[in-house]
Amino acid sequence: MSDAAAATADASAAKPKKSKKMLFIILGVVLLLGLVAGGGALYMIKANTTEEGDHEAEEEEVHYEAPDPGTPPTFLPLESMVVNLADPGGNRYAQLGITLQLQDAATEEAIKVYMPTIRNGILLIISQRTSEQMLGIEGKEKLARDIIAEIAHVMGYQVEEPEGAEEADRHKRRKRRRAPPNPVQEVLFSSFIIQ
Repeated sequence: MSDAAAATADASAAKPKKSKKMLFIILGVVLLLGLVAGGGALYMIKANTTEEGDHEAEEEEVHYEAPDPGTPPTFLPLESMVVNLADPGGNRYAQLGITLQLQDAATEEAIKVYMPTIRNGILLIISQRTSEQMLGIEGKEKLARDIIAEIAHVMGYQVEEPEGAEEADRHKRRKRRRAPPNPVQEVLFSSFIIQ
């Protein structure tokens, strides 16, 4: 029996050594995960604090009150534009009638103040296109989006960035997010003639 008791004692002596080794491995992994989680949390808190500080500074500069959701839009027709297109030979031109659909009458008054700059920007956008680019529905939709972006740029409104924008532009997008939302709802074409 002494041999059996000795074998049992050896087996129980070997188990604590294994469990201590496993315990140290588990404690090391838990400690490592805790450090990683703590570092990530510290990074997120610091990033949020920095963004909130920037956001608060920007908020002080921009005061925007959204209109009542039941308010009908305001329409601002622009003078007709005749623009030479970028076609080879320079013999094609576009005659456009544009109406802006705006969020409210206050936006209309604000845009009228900047109208010479806005018209110049729109003329430059159109003059860079060819007749082929403007004849398709996609070309007209892109022109409308570009006109909205131009007005937003001139007026300091928020611009929606297309998906897949460069990481380097992230800082610029943050600044734009703090601008008031763009009250230019749509660009409507009342006439669209290309000759």
